[in-house]
Amino acid sequence: MGKVAVSAAVICAAAAVCAAAAAVVVRRRMQRAARWEKAVAIVKDFEEKCGTPTWKLERVADAMTQEMHAGLAASDSQGAPTMLKMLITYVSNLPSGDEKGLFYALDLGGTNFRVLRVQLGGGAVVNQEVSEVSIPLDLMVGTSEALFDFIAAELAKFVDQEGPDFQLPPGRQRELGFTFSFPVMQSSIASGNLIKWTKGFSIDDTVGQDVVAELTRAMKRKGLDMRVSALVNDTVGTLAGGRYSNKDVVAAVILGTGTNAAYVERANAIPKLRGLLPKSGEMVINMEWGTFWSTDLPFTEYDYVLDAESLNPGEQMFEKIISGMYLGEIVRIVLCKMAEEASFFGDIIPPKLKIPFTLRTPDLSAMHHDTSSDLKVVDTKLKNILEISNTSLEMRKVVVQLCNIVATRGARLAAAGILGILIKLGRDKIKDGEKKRTVIALDGGLYEHYTEYRKCLENTLKELLGEEVSESIVIEQSNDGSGIGAALLAASHSQFLEVNKS
Repeated sequence: MGKVAVSAAVICAAAAVCAAAAAVVVRRRMQRAARWEKAVAIVKDFEEKCGTPTWKLERVADAMTQEMHAGLAASDSQGAPTMLKMLITYVSNLPSGDEKGLFYALDLGGTNFRVLRVQLGGGAVVNQEVSEVSIPLDLMVGTSEALFDFIAAELAKFVDQEGPDFQLPPGRQRELGFTFSFPVMQSSIASGNLIKWTKGFSIDDTVGQDVVAELTRAMKRKGLDMRVSALVNDTVGTLAGGRYSNKDVVAAVILGTGTNAAYVERANAIPKLRGLLPKSGEMVINMEWGTFWSTDLPFTEYDYVLDAESLNPGEQMFEKIISGMYLGEIVRIVLCKMAEEASFFGDIIPPKLKIPFTLRTPDLSAMHHDTSSDLKVVDTKLKNILEISNTSLEMRKVVVQLCNIVATRGARLAAAGILGILIKLGRDKIKDGEKKRTVIALDGGLYEHYTEYRKCLENTLKELLGEEVSESIVIEQSNDGSGIGAALLAASHSQFLEVNKS
């Protein structure tokens, strides 16, 4: 009888253990289900707030057009930080396609600079050579004279290597287009005072000075006889490069690490343009459209987190939701919230996920374009970049979904911005049955390499314009506006222009 009681007790105990274990399993499953449901809810909420229906994009485009009008009327020192600057570039002569001769370009935009020589043959770039030079770190925080002397010395070396394939007519001075990708207040086609350094440069005695004059003095000290014919930024250079090969180009957009747009405006439509109007009747406007802001832009809590942690809070808000610098970071911030509030990657938040800008947009693009059945690229990126292992296929699908949400919002808003330019130019409709061909030159690594982004942008523009109008609107990919474009502007603003024509 005692043995039976013991056996029964053992059986009951075992049953209790099994029941407890089963309860633990059930509880864990319920926890996982609740976590998954929470993660899905976060993604769904994010997707809804990133929504860009057609009506909203049309309102964004209208707001862009209104800001363009306001920026053209206000002097460059006026207006709120969010107003489009609409800077006068003093580029009134875009390349016609007839330019001939040898021209140089200097592209200074970061820790490296490029020098180019370009032989133009009237409608075609016959030959070109380029050299890239790293700037020593001590010169980035030294004196203005030391920096520009270094640049002039390297430029002089490059000129000395000029071969027989490049021909300068006898008695001509070499001319240069200077791409200077830092904030300047321009006062003519070949002069502009530095407002502030960015990108790691900190040279106090350059601020407020004319950078063309600084370079000219340095070239003189190095015995280099060369004239700076044009001071430009990369967006204006892209417009010039596009116009050289296609006379229907009216605007240029950069979609890369950052973003900007420039277009050709009627000179008499620029209230803040003082003095005599240019003979061409046109003026290229540098919009600086990264500063654009509207209540119709679909900002989310994650965008405000990014903005608060950025180097320029409250500025460049349009740029922060459409450009390559930020798309990967937005996805990282969303994943971080999912890890914190829904334990998406387990009980411990992956340490690398907390580091800002760990996830770059090229990584985003690679995951978005992953067509493998098991999303192997996504798995590899998560392991190598964020040190997140053992993700399920369903988790990887969610990551791809986030990539798609962020890229789609950015591309559709970029298309709305382009529509705003077309509205300003009166190219958004067909008038009197006339189909006027309009070409937008587009450059930048984001547009060039992120295929899904590019396709979404182009399809959205067609959606906004309608089938009939979109047939006359063409987007052409342009390359190296900061290089060849600058050389072309040196040619179109050459001191020997009248001689060349004759």
